[in-house]
Amino acid sequence: MFDELTDKGFDIAATNHARAILTHEFAPELAQLIAILSGFHISMADLIGGGGGESGQTQRLRHALNATGWRKHRFHVQTIVDGIERDGISHEVDHVNFARPGALALEVEWNNKDPFFDRDLENFQRLHALSAISVGIIVTRGASLQNGMRGRITDWLRARDLSSESDLVRLGIGDRTARQKAKVAAQTARGTAFHEAFANAFTADKFGPSTTHWAKLDDRVRRGVGNPCPLLLVGLPMSILTDAAPEGDTPRSLFDT
Repeated sequence: MFDELTDKGFDIAATNHARAILTHEFAPELAQLIAILSGFHISMADLIGGGGGESGQTQRLRHALNATGWRKHRFHVQTIVDGIERDGISHEVDHVNFARPGALALEVEWNNKDPFFDRDLENFQRLHALSAISVGIIVTRGASLQNGMRGRITDWLRARDLSSESDLVRLGIGDRTARQKAKVAAQTARGTAFHEAFANAFTADKFGPSTTHWAKLDDRVRRGVGNPCPLLLVGLPMSILTDAAPEGDTPRSLFDT
């Protein structure tokens, strides 16, 4: 089943027999998840117009998961010692699928600060130790997306002749902060083309090395963070970015090359 994702450029890694557990015990749920991920795309206008955060189409991934049974859930752990209840501990997971063989816990980390990976992995570890989940799953930006984001944004802006701050108003991002505008202006003053300067500043600000992406996740898992919980790691590839128009009222001219 995983070949469908790897053929499309997704990064896939599994630990502690997670691949076998999902394939043999959670085949319907795995097929469902793969179908959702395979069909997931983010338009460039949504990416840039949304400021790099959880844009409309990133939210649509969450909506697709919610609609198919992967819903937010708060696990509450209560300890009783000699009949006396101690303070309880809660663990909230954004997407949990309660299937017949057990529960699958999934987090989407688009561009949080990378310590969020520690939170997720340690959360999965505790829940697995309590037999509350069978597998923990994290979806984040893959290596190709992280490494190629700046060039993809540069090419997209150049193709649409977006060459000034006033042009960005057409994308609905004319209200950027003074600091963000200053970073671009400083580069253009040194002779860098506007589309390149914007892409440099945008990716450094929103998708820098200290945000959640594949290399940061892979490093933690290789160091044993989250062990012994079975883990499935999914890195979204560059191919999820599309020039197609997003849903909504964004001017059509932005998508015509």
